[in-house]
Amino acid sequence: MSETPAFDVREFASSLDAMTDDELFAAMRALEKTSEDIARERRQESDVFARIALTETAIEERFPGQFLTPYRAWKQRRMGP
Repeated sequence: MSETPAFDVREFASSLDAMTDDELFAAMRALEKTSEDIARERRQESDVFARIALTETAIEERFPGQFLTPYRAWKQRRMGP
């Protein structure tokens, strides 16, 4: 029997579409931090990684052919060298 996702994929994807670029990038950064915490604590939070994948896809669709370069540039500006 397949496992039901812990979140509504369509709803989450729709919320990503409605975000500004800064909001989308901030969401990606928050998800990255959460995944780092999960790895450090050796917890299993499968929906976080699904959200990361959806957010990466939203960024790539918004910036065709640039992969995650706009996000990385945003993160560099926010976090510094």
